[in-house]
Amino acid sequence: MCVIETSPVVETRRLVLRAPAPQDAPRIAALANDIDIARMTKRMPHPFHVKHAEDFVVQVAAQDPARASTFVIEHEDHGAVGVIGLFEGDDRVPETGYWIGREFWGRGFATEALEGALVWASRKWRRRALVAGHFADNPASGRVLEKAGFLYTGETRRAFSLARRADADTRMMVWMA
Repeated sequence: MCVIETSPVVETRRLVLRAPAPQDAPRIAALANDIDIARMTKRMPHPFHVKHAEDFVVQVAAQDPARASTFVIEHEDHGAVGVIGLFEGDDRVPETGYWIGREFWGRGFATEALEGALVWASRKWRRRALVAGHFADNPASGRVLEKAGFLYTGETRRAFSLARRADADTRMMVWMA
């Protein structure tokens, strides 16, 4: 018997979290090519071109599902609105990170996507704790994490941001199922 592993799909009230597909690359690039988004992430370059998005889709397809899962955040009416990922990093527990396209800020999509990803992580991925960090100059991301149940650890780290080409203070948070 042949078993084909499919990428997970998470459904929330307004969103679907699913694996990025090659046809998502132009949309991901259009949303991500915003310095105000890129500078709030560690790994996103700016400018962000379609080639970056195509490479991202390929990298996600090659992820070990036991160590990482990355989802496009899709809204029924708007299509892809952002990306969220869960991955093993330098910490003892996995980390999560996300971004939302500027035109969708303030609508609760990041919080809803994060809450859905946390339910998935605890039920299907069997994770009981996750860490996240947000740059100190991005308090909106801190509010998203707080609404989803993350608590501040009291630790601030320096983390390199590719788009900034510099280190930035990162306020660390933790979530426990």
